[in-house]
Amino acid sequence: MTVHGVTPFNAEPPRAALADRVLTPLDAFYSRNHGPIPALDPGGWRLRVDGLVGRTSSWSLTELRDRFGSHSETATLQCAGNRRAGLVEVRDIPGEAPWGPTATATARWTGVRLADVLDDAGVDPAATDVAFLGTDVSEAATPPQEFGGSIPLRKARMPEVLLAWEMNGEPLPPVHGAPVRVVVPGYIGARSVKWVHRVTVADRPSQNFFQTSTYRLLPPDVDPARTAPGDGVALGLVAVNADFLAPDDGAEVDCGPTRVTGYAFAGGDRTVVRVDVSPDGGSSWIQADLGEQAGTWAWRHWSATVDVRPGEQLVLARAWDSSAALQPADPASVWNPKGYANNSWARLRLRGRSAHTA
Repeated sequence: MTVHGVTPFNAEPPRAALADRVLTPLDAFYSRNHGPIPALDPGGWRLRVDGLVGRTSSWSLTELRDRFGSHSETATLQCAGNRRAGLVEVRDIPGEAPWGPTATATARWTGVRLADVLDDAGVDPAATDVAFLGTDVSEAATPPQEFGGSIPLRKARMPEVLLAWEMNGEPLPPVHGAPVRVVVPGYIGARSVKWVHRVTVADRPSQNFFQTSTYRLLPPDVDPARTAPGDGVALGLVAVNADFLAPDDGAEVDCGPTRVTGYAFAGGDRTVVRVDVSPDGGSSWIQADLGEQAGTWAWRHWSATVDVRPGEQLVLARAWDSSAALQPADPASVWNPKGYANNSWARLRLRGRSAHTA
């Protein structure tokens, strides 16, 4: 793993660890944290459901399972800072981890549907949002506070949103939110709050620091240190995005036909319908072969064969989603002072090695 920080622990795998795998192994799943990783006893964990509900309730893990059963969903999570390194190449972004293209991963999540828990509590007609609070405490806020965030009530009531206790058929590891985390398919990873212990139904979005001040898309000329809570645009749905997984960026490969692979993902309820690959920096394009669609909320892997010539070569990739949205070409056009949501065309630099090169 490339470790971007030890405390809090933030790390992403090498590209090859994700290549040609629809489901990401647990030891290759990126880790994004905002404070020390809590060590919680599953037997003592409880979930409080409160706010604009008819009945405030508290659930143990066993009670949740017994009352609501279990459901599974294959879903991709993607950090809002995924591919930030590409924006750093345009202009420096101080104080933010230089995430590469692998702060994204896919798992088969199992847990209870949040909608069932909300229906059991009885939601007030005035409610508009559902907020989550984790057990992890972050020093990034002043004073330090637990990590949290919210999603619209209409999304919270969708069947794909889970309170999950399993990944790929195994219990959640502590680093990924054990004993229970929220999984919000189609939204930035920050909304899938880990170590969740409280769900609050409200008539406004969460006022947590990480909702009001951190995960915000700011104009390029704004100094983040001078912004007030609520400035900018709250990040939510993931924009259509794609990148390469193999070969690695900067790799030296034999000249001739070369297989390149990658992933593509679109948030919301959109799916990836096409990926184009350019072997010559954008002068010409071919359509890539798309892999299986493991579910509405999952990425698609893709592959294409390009002709590699001697010397340096720039290969590009761009994805289209089911709304006909296309990734923007230039990373400079999406640069922002926090380095979020870089979905510009993917760039792969290769060096062709001829047969005569020793």
